[in-house]
Amino acid sequence: MRLFADAKYDFLSKRRFAFVLLGAFIIPGLIIAVFRGVNYSVEFTGGTLVQIKTVAPVEVGVLRQRLDEFGVTGAEIQSIGSNREFNIRARVAAAGTDADDTGATGAAVARALDAAVGAGQYTIELTEAVGPKVGSELRQKAVLAILLSFVAVLLYLWYRFEWRFGAAAVLATAHDILAIIAFIGAFRIEVSLFVVAALLSTVGYSLNDTIVIFDRVRENLRKSKREDFIQVLNRSINETLPRTILTGGTSLGALIALAVFGGAVVRPFAVIMTFGIIVGTYSSIFIASPLLLWIERRWPGADIRGVKGTAKKQRVGKPQPVA
Repeated sequence: MRLFADAKYDFLSKRRFAFVLLGAFIIPGLIIAVFRGVNYSVEFTGGTLVQIKTVAPVEVGVLRQRLDEFGVTGAEIQSIGSNREFNIRARVAAAGTDADDTGATGAAVARALDAAVGAGQYTIELTEAVGPKVGSELRQKAVLAILLSFVAVLLYLWYRFEWRFGAAAVLATAHDILAIIAFIGAFRIEVSLFVVAALLSTVGYSLNDTIVIFDRVRENLRKSKREDFIQVLNRSINETLPRTILTGGTSLGALIALAVFGGAVVRPFAVIMTFGIIVGTYSSIFIASPLLLWIERRWPGADIRGVKGTAKKQRVGKPQPVA
């Protein structure tokens, strides 16, 4: 069975609407992220993360009051599905204690829990401790990893195709990252190493999808001597559409299962990847190819057929006559 057999959708004619639609989401999300700030996890800020489970239900306000009494001020308390399971992220701030001492933080949290719910009335499911210096280094290396992946992809596509293809693919992927950052800012998702892993995985997925389309564009440019550039782009997207939809659909099935049943630790990765695949599939169809068309019009050069400036000032659906 072949889905979308003989598809002839005019994707390029919708490129302006596609840019406006994504801009309407990305811009407000980025504004929210800037004003609220990024919600970093303890891997990036340093501190202690304690995941607890209490025997009886307890209110967040009671936990916060007890933590303040024992010097753990400004703690972030997150309920995990019920009022019996919580994530507590904090650093001690009591006089005479070292705010960077994760051991002191853990001990203070334990004393506060004894006072809040009673000794033996809770269990500590998970404890993570990261120093602030390590967290700062992890932030820098996460940004560096993303930038280096861009450079590597640009160089590969420049060698594999030409610089126009590489620039279009990298710009489309940068759009995906901005969309994910806007999503994180809008829904106040905690940025952990799992989220960074999801971001890098999304970059790879989106680039792979874009490269598949661009490879078909290159093949069609070699075979089609009379089609203009817009027609070649549209035909290439339609020919790879079954692969794009099936790959994205099967990936989303697995990720949705992880988001629902994977637990609190895996869920952020699955949620970010789910959104990233949707945005990456969208961008590979509606963003990457229009960007390639815009670059070709702005800086026309000889394409694979040896025809120069093939995309210059052509209208969608009205190709110029070929001499």
